[in-house]
Amino acid sequence: MTTSGWRDSVVAYIRNEAQPVDKFGHQPRLYALCCQIAEGESCDDDVLFAAAWMHDLGVFTGHRPADPEELARWDHVPYTIARSAELLRGWGFPPEKLDRVAEAIRTHQPKDNPAFMEAVVVRDADILEQLGAIGTLRAMVKIGRDSRYRTYSDVMPVLVRAISELPDKLQLPQSRKLALARIDLSRGFLDAIGEEAGESLY
Repeated sequence: MTTSGWRDSVVAYIRNEAQPVDKFGHQPRLYALCCQIAEGESCDDDVLFAAAWMHDLGVFTGHRPADPEELARWDHVPYTIARSAELLRGWGFPPEKLDRVAEAIRTHQPKDNPAFMEAVVVRDADILEQLGAIGTLRAMVKIGRDSRYRTYSDVMPVLVRAISELPDKLQLPQSRKLALARIDLSRGFLDAIGEEAGESLY
């Protein structure tokens, strides 16, 4: 299968499996951010593409546990790594690059410490997706759908932590540059909520 062939298979699969459906947009946005961040860096675009598109497979409905107690304990990363390797291999992805994709997926969260450039880029991009207008949308859509967030007030600490903790975790200069406008927007949004709702947000 050609390079475009396996990439087409990845996109088609994620488009079908991304449930709830609003989760689909995260993948193309993440890859676009990866391309921006990686400009001028020595990165393998195949690894960036595969890791960006496959990294959240284990959080989709149908791939994660349905039982709330099991879901609370669920670590989607091992599942995602194993299933991604199986799928990518079947689609004709270069097998010699699978380990790097797995490592980028393994270290894509803010708490992780990626060891090579593609993994750093994917992690920085994923952090940027938690800031700004998109980060706010992704947090707000969880209200009433995620058992952790029943009300607006439940999700506000997520937005506050995003702008207070995540920017310092970005590793690359281009990522930090891209974060500036997103941070300003997030702060403005939180300030506006405080002014409009006061103590009556609920």
